[in-house]
Amino acid sequence: MLVKERMSKPVISVPPEMPILDALNLMRREHIRRTPVLKDGRLVGIVSTTDLLNASPSDATTLSVWEMNYLVSKIKVRDVMTEEVRTIHEDTPIEEAARIMADNKIGGLPVVRDGKVVGLITETDLFKILLEFMGAREQGLRVTAVVPDHIGELAVLTGAVAEGGGSFISFGQYSGDESDTRTVTFKVTGIDEEELRRRLEPLVTRITDVR
Repeated sequence: MLVKERMSKPVISVPPEMPILDALNLMRREHIRRTPVLKDGRLVGIVSTTDLLNASPSDATTLSVWEMNYLVSKIKVRDVMTEEVRTIHEDTPIEEAARIMADNKIGGLPVVRDGKVVGLITETDLFKILLEFMGAREQGLRVTAVVPDHIGELAVLTGAVAEGGGSFISFGQYSGDESDTRTVTFKVTGIDEEELRRRLEPLVTRITDVR
């Protein structure tokens, strides 16, 4: 799966000279939390709703409503945007985008093609992919088990489930608590819990959860 298959598009962007209240209203209307800042089609920054809200006066201010409104009206997107923007190419694997976002603690990346912004990949897009990978919107038995980290173990496990009539909705694995194990989480249909446990227990180190 590549970034271009899951990015948000078309891009909703704002110019650097837009007043922050206008930008905030736009983002609320479009239900987005961050947007690229473009000047003459060129990426010059990125701004989030947090940036915009933090630019507003505190409730503890002694200014009048008129003074506050005047001051806020003078603040532009360019005054609060992040200028050093990480970008990603549309043909980048989605897991690489997730790694960059996690390592740098950022919630979204502008997606570029030939120097132009063609989309935005966000943490929300990644959450939606996780829901699909885990089959979160489908009914079935969800199993978490610890298995030996040996070649062919997963083939034996999936084969045993399939022989019992189980059909896989999702399957994922990650590092176990010990160096010689892996933890697997999967969801299946077509097999009841008793039969599933009977087939799995001889093959796994332990079953930690079935629901």
